[in-house]
Amino acid sequence: MLPVSDPSRPHVRSRRRFVLAAAFLLAPAALAAQQVKPALDHEDTYRWNSIGGRAISADGAWLAYVLTPWDGDPTLVITRSDGSAERRFRGRSPSFTRDSRHLAFRVPPVKAVVDSLRLEGKRGDDLPGDSLAVVNLAEAFAGGAGDDGGVRRAGPIDSFRVPADGGAFVAYLLSENPDEEEEEEEADEAEEETEEAEEEGGEEGEEEEEERSAEYEKRHEKEDGTPLVLLNLDTGEEHSFADVVSYTVADAGNGLAYVASTEDEGGDGLHLVNPASGESVEVLAGEGHYEQVAFDESGERLAFLSNVDEWEMDQPSFAIYRSDGGAAEKVADHETAGVPAGWWISENGSVSFSEDGDRLFFGTAPRPEPEPDEEILDADRVTLDIWNWRDPYLQPMQLVQANRERNRSYLAVAHEGRDAVVQLGTASIPDVSRPETGMSDYVLATTDVPHRQKISWDGRYEDAYAVDVLTGDRRTIVEAVRGFGGASLSPDGTYAYWWDETDRDWKAAPMDGSGPARSLTGNLPVAFYNELDDHPQGPPPYGGATWIEGDAAMLVYDRNDVWRVDPGGDEPAVRLTEGREADLRYRVQRVAEGGGGNFFGFGFGGGGGAGEGIEEGEVLFSVFDMGTKASGFARGRTDEAGRVEELVMDDVRYAAPTKAEDAERYVWTRQTFVEFPDLWVGDADFGNARKVSDANPQQSEYRWGSAELVHWMSNDRTPLDGILIKPDGFDPSQQYPLMVYFYERMSDGLHSYQPPLPNRASVRFSFYASRGYVVFVPDIPYEIGYPGESALDAVVPGVQALIAQGFIDPDRVGVQGHSWGGYQIAYMITKTNVFAAAEAGAPVSNMTSAYGGIRWQSGMSRMFQYERTQSRIGGTLWDERDRYVHNSPVFFADKIRTPLLMLHNDEDGAVPWYQGIEMFVAMRRLELPVFMLNYNGEGHGLGRQANQEDWAIRMQQFFDHYLIDAPAPRWMEEGVPAVVKGRDLGLELIGKPVSEEGGVSNERGGS
Repeated sequence: MLPVSDPSRPHVRSRRRFVLAAAFLLAPAALAAQQVKPALDHEDTYRWNSIGGRAISADGAWLAYVLTPWDGDPTLVITRSDGSAERRFRGRSPSFTRDSRHLAFRVPPVKAVVDSLRLEGKRGDDLPGDSLAVVNLAEAFAGGAGDDGGVRRAGPIDSFRVPADGGAFVAYLLSENPDEEEEEEEADEAEEETEEAEEEGGEEGEEEEEERSAEYEKRHEKEDGTPLVLLNLDTGEEHSFADVVSYTVADAGNGLAYVASTEDEGGDGLHLVNPASGESVEVLAGEGHYEQVAFDESGERLAFLSNVDEWEMDQPSFAIYRSDGGAAEKVADHETAGVPAGWWISENGSVSFSEDGDRLFFGTAPRPEPEPDEEILDADRVTLDIWNWRDPYLQPMQLVQANRERNRSYLAVAHEGRDAVVQLGTASIPDVSRPETGMSDYVLATTDVPHRQKISWDGRYEDAYAVDVLTGDRRTIVEAVRGFGGASLSPDGTYAYWWDETDRDWKAAPMDGSGPARSLTGNLPVAFYNELDDHPQGPPPYGGATWIEGDAAMLVYDRNDVWRVDPGGDEPAVRLTEGREADLRYRVQRVAEGGGGNFFGFGFGGGGGAGEGIEEGEVLFSVFDMGTKASGFARGRTDEAGRVEELVMDDVRYAAPTKAEDAERYVWTRQTFVEFPDLWVGDADFGNARKVSDANPQQSEYRWGSAELVHWMSNDRTPLDGILIKPDGFDPSQQYPLMVYFYERMSDGLHSYQPPLPNRASVRFSFYASRGYVVFVPDIPYEIGYPGESALDAVVPGVQALIAQGFIDPDRVGVQGHSWGGYQIAYMITKTNVFAAAEAGAPVSNMTSAYGGIRWQSGMSRMFQYERTQSRIGGTLWDERDRYVHNSPVFFADKIRTPLLMLHNDEDGAVPWYQGIEMFVAMRRLELPVFMLNYNGEGHGLGRQANQEDWAIRMQQFFDHYLIDAPAPRWMEEGVPAVVKGRDLGLELIGKPVSEEGGVSNERGGS
């Protein structure tokens, strides 16, 4: 079957449609004008912005967002949501006050200034820091306001905070003392005097210094704080507090707590401030550390940790304190009943109150052995890793997790009016989940400790227990849960629930033990597991569960619909939506209040974890057309079947709705391949919509492209979908070079915007389309045991079907992919000559050696990946030896006739870079054209911007040489010797076009 463009399936069910300015719907005159537009070059792409840091005021009248360029200063945009006015500042991290009257944000220093100082050798504290700006919105938007009208500035700052739920103030911590230079001079003079005194004192002074052990010095490190400023936004009054190292603001806006610290013996303590008056009360004072300061929900109680009572000891232990607005009282320390013997209060465990303030949660941990205060020469010190086959985790994994394990704490709780602590987490059952309210009778404790060896080859298993909050008694709920996050706790703590991978069923059990674990979906007539999943391990569900408030019900998903199930087993399951009939996919759409994230057009939406329960009654659904890839939103109910009203549905991708806290005003994004995901504002029905941002107006200056859905048959006659991207001005009577890119299944991303900017590893679809390439993104289904062959059977027929349509030049087909995509490419070029050039990023070339390798970023064995997950062999190297060999490209490198470029970096923590080396040296030995780029110190993808830019240029040079007959760059023609590394990049074009070269015959057009 030939690929068929499918723009003929517009979505017609919508009662409201947005008009898209699609690039391919141009009048002849406009089309002629479009031909003079230039193609994108690399420098052009650096003009693109992303949108992040968005916030909407509680009254819905104001919107703020940050335009972040590829290289330059971020621009904070503040706009009225009705579009009547906007102001722009250099800035980021905006935060509205709860009364919607002010906006605070960080102002970073000018990047060009910082860059010039770095060139002068300046680093760290010698570089300028961020400052603070606070905008009075009414004044700033008043007629005639100057450039800085209504703006108050301060700094440099370390941080600032605005209370979430009330209070007209901003608190900010300066990053340096105003008179710091003078103090530094005085400190230098004092240090000189001290050194002179020590020299005069001779050995006695040295002995006094030696009395302090290494353990003591480590645990008694302190720093001088800096001023904390409380700015009252109603009055403009400022209150300053000296020597502050940390501070906490109550969400309710009625409290501010700060920790003061000085290097000398005076000034340490915790203080509570009334933000309205600026008056400060001493809660606890004395030399020591003060950590994990937390308010309760009301802002009237305060809890924290301090080691002030044992400060002079080598290992001063922490105690937990609470305050009701005055002097602190100790709640518990290591001697309190219930704290396990040999344990203490951990400064690494967070502190929090229950909703009613009567329970105080904190962390405990085994008290570490004192560090030996021994003197030993480095030459005499033995340092080694001991690998033992009985170890629960491999040594590399232990080393990666070592700091986390050293700092691990175990949840405990102190109840008001009781003199004993209840230990909830233990070394053998370390992980504890509790409701956000902290009010449940039970918490959920889980452990993978008995199953840790299996993680190397069989994935993660865990056991789950209900733990009584009053007594600490435990009861087993379920053992050996595998996959999809293990067991979880419902928002109010009434149930434990989990996905049973073996039974392919959602299950739940009451935490109080009043009933057995129940199957929630096993008897329903549809599958709740991902039916397209093709890994050896059991399939996951269609997204996570959503709970109704009060743990009244769970909402779970089949392929198309949302179901309400009763975890108590009393009510029958109800299908709330009717997506199956129209091949629509409905999912619960959570709506954030006030803030959002970064938006550049990636990801495909879906379900989510339990989080907080949603209200019973009206609910917002996201809607996705499985056929056309259109999307939208619909309104339904959690308590009635079939009550679904479509709000908006279009051939775009809608995402990320955010609601004003006190108004029915929403902000969301929409995007297509052509349309950047700008911000839109409208009402609760997504009506009266208006675009409020225009992040990349320069896009209209360049040639771009359009995306459409195509269909074809795999070699085994499986119907497949893919994305076809055509350049602007596409003429089907002409022949174009084709760029193929794939991973697994990507066609759901038809309407995702693809910025032309350099990225971590992959071709940029819009960039290549702008330069005249057609881009093909095929879906791939897999047969377990034959992942390479599966890719071949899906991709090559799609390419051949495109060639058969006449607009693809069969001698100019390239292919690019990274990681799993890179492996599949390395395999395919050993089996087909259809590609004129290939780039395989971080490819596995030899599954037999990769099977025994390590994923160095996590320290995990790679065995699980082949036996259970993505690499899809489905057995051990010994049971399935032939499959490992058959799927390993390096064993068939002599069959390759395609020039290959690889990106594989020496700090790759996912695929060991020696996999790229194996492929490179094999092809080099066979005298086949192969290139490998290793960006020193980079990981699985490129993180440094300069490296991303360089890689984008080199990959384009490689493909342009082989696919559009461009001259080769010197790094390809001659290489770059190690002796000029870092000074000579070899990017200049010096070679002949490939049509004038000899070399390896490809004989493309074969299978």
